[in-house]
Amino acid sequence: MTTTEPVSPSALGSGTAATDKFKGARATADTSPERLAAIARDALTALHQVIRDHGVTYPEYRVFKQWLIDVGEGGEWPLFLDVFIEHSVEEVLARSRRGTKGSIEGPYYVPDAPELPAECELPMRAEDRAQTPLIFAGQVTDLDGNGLGDAKVELWHADADGYYSQFAPHLPEWNLRGTIVTDAEGHYSIRTIQPAPYQIPTDGPTGTFIEAQNGHPWRPAHLHLIVSAPGRESVTTQLYFRGGEWIDSDVASATKPELILDPVTGDDGVNRVTYNFALDPA
Repeated sequence: MTTTEPVSPSALGSGTAATDKFKGARATADTSPERLAAIARDALTALHQVIRDHGVTYPEYRVFKQWLIDVGEGGEWPLFLDVFIEHSVEEVLARSRRGTKGSIEGPYYVPDAPELPAECELPMRAEDRAQTPLIFAGQVTDLDGNGLGDAKVELWHADADGYYSQFAPHLPEWNLRGTIVTDAEGHYSIRTIQPAPYQIPTDGPTGTFIEAQNGHPWRPAHLHLIVSAPGRESVTTQLYFRGGEWIDSDVASATKPELILDPVTGDDGVNRVTYNFALDPA
């Protein structure tokens, strides 16, 4: 009898999967030609000024051009943009919100995860159940604290090795992913595992970009969430764990004080934490 070893995902494999999923969605925006021209002009002006300020040479320019090509060929634009750019776009959105703080979505979101009841366990393997269990509970409300029944809490996170299902060939399709439907008062209680910090893929051009400037590729342990309800603005966010590694130097610059969890470990070895979501009106 032979045993098949799990195949760890490469940057190319993960990047290509992220690119294919993004391309399949075909995003659009209601942007006028005038607004687009203004944004493009200011972006190029800023880049031109960086070149002048730092005296960028032709060899450096050619290396930059080759690196841009490598990122595209490696399918890593979703990874690079979501790690280094998205947090600024999210900050703009936050200006108009009064409810729960948002954070970046990241490149590994997959829509249409299986629906689960308000009290549930995320799909997981036997290997996952050997990790520290986490019960994540709370309530979805409006800005006045009224519970929102049948709200949806989309939850996904990496396994203990830092891999996401559908971006790693050895994981089941919906591993550690689910769409939880709250009860009539907006409550939910989800059993999963405590995630660990992980490195973004480093064997591709994004990793080269980080290594060349003596940076680090680590993200602190976190849960990804999209919380929504009829008549309410959805919130996309990430929740982190107090005292965890890389909280203060997240490569994606996505942590916020309001998004830090304080789990309590029970006598049964289960970590428990409560976090509530308040949604803005649509």
